[in-house]
Amino acid sequence: MNSRAFTLSLIVAGIAMFMIYSYLEGQEGLYIEKYGKERSIAVAKQDIDELELLDETKVEMKNVPMAFIAPGAIGSKEKLQGVYAAVPIRKGEQVTVSRLTYPGASMGLSRQVSMGKRAFAINVNDEQGVSKLIRPGDRVDVLAAVDYAGGRPDLLKVKTILQDVLIISTGLSIANNIPLVTMKGTDGDRQVKLNSYTQYNTVALEVDPFQVQKLIFILQRGARIYLSLRNNDDKSTKSISTTTIYDLLSEERQEVESFFNAVRGAGGN
Repeated sequence: MNSRAFTLSLIVAGIAMFMIYSYLEGQEGLYIEKYGKERSIAVAKQDIDELELLDETKVEMKNVPMAFIAPGAIGSKEKLQGVYAAVPIRKGEQVTVSRLTYPGASMGLSRQVSMGKRAFAINVNDEQGVSKLIRPGDRVDVLAAVDYAGGRPDLLKVKTILQDVLIISTGLSIANNIPLVTMKGTDGDRQVKLNSYTQYNTVALEVDPFQVQKLIFILQRGARIYLSLRNNDDKSTKSISTTTIYDLLSEERQEVESFFNAVRGAGGN
């Protein structure tokens, strides 16, 4: 008798569980029909201030029904790498494209500069700046003709001062930013994209503080700085000897030395 009662209770419990499952499944179907399937989107884990860099500590992924997903919601953390909040985003709010901004002129140059580095601008012309074909994101070597003897050509040295230096801006053009500039012409004004704009006169280098001092010292001595463009994948640096007039006229070195010795001798008399 007890065995029959136990068996009957199991059957009743099974029927009850099946009914509950069927009910929940039906409710889930109605829920999906009404609000749509859930999708994983980025949500702020904490309050994020304007122009604050987003990272994985500030954002988490949550499943949200389609009906409640805001237009432009971000669907993966990978899309948030290197982006900033254009407006404040409060904890629990969805992260959308319209609330984000990317490094560019509108944010100022400072956010392009790596931690521990400095931006330093130098004047360039076509000769010094590889025909103005350098763009933000390119890498260059920095060279200068160092005249430390007051114009004596035998003591003039050309030296590679810095190697593998990042260009973070050319004139008004900054990496990740392609705004338009208005050019005045005889046939009226026209707009040109800065990614093809070559009328800049300065470039900004990303260097460390000691390198800034080197560059200022060179410029204060009246030397001209030249840039040579590298392949971006070439990270190698090497010891490069300075170049003097004797390197250019190596075959006539004895003749050149005799000439300068005679000049110095005449000057001493």
